[in-house]
Amino acid sequence: MTGTTLSPRHENWKQVIHSYIQLTKPRIIPLLLITTAASMWIASQGQIDPKLLLITLLGGSLAAASAQVMNCIYDRDIDYEMERTRRRPIPAGRIQIKDAIIFAIVLGSLSFGLLAIFVNLLSAALAMAGILVYMVIYTHLLKRNHPQNIVIGGAAGAIPPLVGWAAVTGEIGWAAWVLFALVFVWTPPHFWALALMIRDDYAKVGVPMLPVVEGEAATVKQIWVYTWMTIFTSILLIYPLHSCGGVYGLFALGLGAGFLAKVQQLQENQTDKTVAKAVFKYSIAYMMLLCTGMAIDSFPISHQLSQRLLIGLSHAL
Repeated sequence: MTGTTLSPRHENWKQVIHSYIQLTKPRIIPLLLITTAASMWIASQGQIDPKLLLITLLGGSLAAASAQVMNCIYDRDIDYEMERTRRRPIPAGRIQIKDAIIFAIVLGSLSFGLLAIFVNLLSAALAMAGILVYMVIYTHLLKRNHPQNIVIGGAAGAIPPLVGWAAVTGEIGWAAWVLFALVFVWTPPHFWALALMIRDDYAKVGVPMLPVVEGEAATVKQIWVYTWMTIFTSILLIYPLHSCGGVYGLFALGLGAGFLAKVQQLQENQTDKTVAKAVFKYSIAYMMLLCTGMAIDSFPISHQLSQRLLIGLSHAL
């Protein structure tokens, strides 16, 4: 110690701030925000209000951070046992439980207040629903009890597009529900690829992730099925909804083909953690680039380009 009044696990305020940031699992949040932003771009037809975008993303960030802090509090016992998580702030002793609880409440309250006051009540309620689903349905009821935990619990990560749509329109349209479904069916192949990488850790603490309960072969088969479901769902935004056009279609088909290629490699190397890691990383890139395609497609100039392409194809045929 250097004579401060801080926890003996910290030496200065910079380390305290870093620990609280770590508690929110900040690497997870950008992926949630990009689905929110993509939904807002589509809902506004490319004419998004920058102030509304920033406030909604900030409110969403606070809600996601609150949920992750609550998750760290609840899972502190298994986090201590797992090699991947034992250096997190709570199991490492850098943040006390009561302080983490206060932090989570403050983050959640700020999220609700910000969205309710400056956006609308529906978006605020949806953000709180995301926290509730993540903590009650996934973390408490399913994670330690059922191998399909991530399938049902994945609904929590699929709520941000609903928040974004509600922020722009004040309601939830059909396209918003398709975006919800897209993230919902994308979550299993994304997370199960990670579970294949750290299967031994989950087995050690008795968390019944699919690779632990049913093995690699069954897990890879499910990843293949859900990957196809993800690609199919992504096309629904083009037809029958017509919410996105040809520019997005190029992104969806190209990225979908790449996703299938990665999963095919995993089918041929079911126990290879390096291949599972490649699928996991690609799944992140897939969603981020797909959402980028949605935003680009929503620009008026993109719609004009799509129309010209369609006219050109019709003339060629």
